[in-house]
Amino acid sequence: MGDELGDVAGQGHDGTMWSAEVAPKLASEYLSGLGRRWDHVQAVGRLAEELAAADMVSSDVVAAAWLHDLGYAEELSTTGFHPLDGATFLMNERVPAEIVALVAHHTGADFEAGERGLSEHLAELPAPEPDELDVLTLLDLVTAPDGTPTDPETRVAEILSRYPTFSPVHRAVARSQHALLASAQRARDRLGLSDEWLAGLPEGVLEP
Repeated sequence: MGDELGDVAGQGHDGTMWSAEVAPKLASEYLSGLGRRWDHVQAVGRLAEELAAADMVSSDVVAAAWLHDLGYAEELSTTGFHPLDGATFLMNERVPAEIVALVAHHTGADFEAGERGLSEHLAELPAPEPDELDVLTLLDLVTAPDGTPTDPETRVAEILSRYPTFSPVHRAVARSQHALLASAQRARDRLGLSDEWLAGLPEGVLEP
């Protein structure tokens, strides 16, 4: 895979020629066989692209939206903790540091790393720009596992109901839920989006 990414992103794998068009192709290669997981990723990625077309989010957020769940790919899983596994792969492929950082720390990953005893490993990866991380968190939390629109509160409740209480995912989300909702709200406020966005609006509508 490395040579293919280098051919698309630019010579030398040095990250200087990274193109946003690489992200959906890379996501498709590794995640398109994962059913609902792929549905979710496509919806998050396309939502980010829609906001970027309105000059509301950066190209780094768009790339990270497509790549945030890359670590669920079986061939990339080394620790079983998808933010770390996906970000480690991207770092090794010389993807720009801000994209690696967003993937590594998305949607409360720091809390789950603590539950898994992987905080030191996660800390070895770049730290994201906080405002960008808030936006990626919002995009993830307004997209249900099957790719349909939802709201952050419902999404958090769904995660807690899907995983048993002994799961590190459940424990992490139980601890981080207030921080996650606050992060999503900061992004809404910064982008000028209503509290009803996205679940309460027609498809494709950016603002009320």
